[in-house]
Amino acid sequence: MAEGENEVRWDGLCSRDSTARETALENIRQTILRKTEYLRSVKETPFRPSDGLSNAVSSDGLNKLLAHLLMLSKRCPFKDVREKSEFILKSVQELGIRIPRPLGHGPSRFIPEKEILQVGSEDAQMHALFADSFAALGRLDNITLVMVFHPQYLESFLKTQHYLLQMDGPLPLHYRHYIGIMAAARHQCSYLVNLHVNDFLHVGGDPKWLNGLENAPQKLQNLGELNKVLAHRPWLITKEHIEGLLKAEEHSWSLAELVHAVVLLTHYHSLASFTFGCGISPEIHCDGGHTFRPPSVSNYCICDITNGNHSVDEMQVNSAGNVSVSDSFFEVEALMEKMRQLQECRDEEEASQEEMASRFEIEKRESMFVFSSDDEEVTPARDVSRHFEDTSYGYKDFSRHGMHVPTFRVQDYCWEDHGYSLVNRLYPDVGQLIDEKFHIAYNLTYNTMAMHKDVDTSMLRRAIWNYIHCMFGIRYDDYDYGEINQLLDRSFKVYIKTVVCTPEKVTQRMYDSFWRQFKHSEKVHVNLLLIEARMQAELLYALRAITRYMT
Repeated sequence: MAEGENEVRWDGLCSRDSTARETALENIRQTILRKTEYLRSVKETPFRPSDGLSNAVSSDGLNKLLAHLLMLSKRCPFKDVREKSEFILKSVQELGIRIPRPLGHGPSRFIPEKEILQVGSEDAQMHALFADSFAALGRLDNITLVMVFHPQYLESFLKTQHYLLQMDGPLPLHYRHYIGIMAAARHQCSYLVNLHVNDFLHVGGDPKWLNGLENAPQKLQNLGELNKVLAHRPWLITKEHIEGLLKAEEHSWSLAELVHAVVLLTHYHSLASFTFGCGISPEIHCDGGHTFRPPSVSNYCICDITNGNHSVDEMQVNSAGNVSVSDSFFEVEALMEKMRQLQECRDEEEASQEEMASRFEIEKRESMFVFSSDDEEVTPARDVSRHFEDTSYGYKDFSRHGMHVPTFRVQDYCWEDHGYSLVNRLYPDVGQLIDEKFHIAYNLTYNTMAMHKDVDTSMLRRAIWNYIHCMFGIRYDDYDYGEINQLLDRSFKVYIKTVVCTPEKVTQRMYDSFWRQFKHSEKVHVNLLLIEARMQAELLYALRAITRYMT
């Protein structure tokens, strides 16, 4: 753990046994009060220059512990831990030591905190889910608190992630977290990088590896090229990429290890998309999640504003922009009407195979001209960019510069018939978990659209999924791609493409500007579709390359 935290055992707080939690909390309390008393005594003794560094280290160590306690006081599903953490913080404050407070307003910068389920107000079923997550990871992270809009999906997601990171598998635990860091870093997602740096150290990872990819074992460095291509241009993956990893002499990967690594890479590329797409805030105990400065007069300081953490009321005024309620109401009505018309056209006539192929090519070409107005390069910070090579390599449309990439036809290689069985054979049970997660995301519906009930949304969900696969050059022979232009307007396409291809460029303005009359839970639902469609597209290209290598 980080300096300061390694003196404290937090594991006991994850126990289902309240006595074990009580014992762990008492040990934490005593450690923190001991450090607090030491710092107080230092302040009262005459200063010697040689003391400066050790005092600063002690203070920094205590601050990390207090930030962790603050997180527990707000985010632990066990009430006794929340209350005792708050009590310890107040005891420290009474001794004259400044304690931290949360920065910002809740788990997401895009969604008002009052609309997100508060820890402590969940029902029994949700509490069990929260407790499982906390027991597995030692935290209830902001991603979980935003995904909780869709409990069925969240349960499947947490089960899959737990299996990938913590259950028996081909790769050692510290490799798994390091691969998560490598994948998240490709999209400059410091949120995920920070979480997995802590997890990597917690499972005994070598801190030297965190100084840069060049300090990690050659075997992991060799994965850098696959990580890069998979994240930004998966259609370029060939069996030669696979062969290079499997035949690297003493640094070779086994097939089972490589499948585990590929699943982790695609999982974290997609999770970076969700993190940026939903405006996930830094965790309370991480950098940017708390401050030791006292609140300003107006209850939020200027640093909150620059971080996008405006007050809820101000956010709602900004997000409304110049759009009237009636305008956005008519957007929903227009979308419903298009769905009705398309259904009628489907019933009356079916386009020929040639026409369907032609419409796919048109949509694929058009998708290249959808880009955000915020299309400037985002320069990665050093603390993130050191975890990957070739920082200038990013997303490029597959048909730019006269380069032609053959269409990937799902009838020739699909997840259900090919990818699923390959994953399950080489990494048992994971294919099943991923398949369940894909199905839940794709079929999830509450039969609502904004203020409308009893709506069949399958046409809209399929258009979103197939548009993402179309951007990756993947074609379904039985789908009429003409429907995409009817159902997805330009602002929505900009949002989709940005979240899926260059998530680090997502802005709140993009989030606010699509489906303005829809609930936040529906926008989160869209993001679940986006990340699962993206993960499946990446997996299809990687697994097809592995299959070609094997045959």
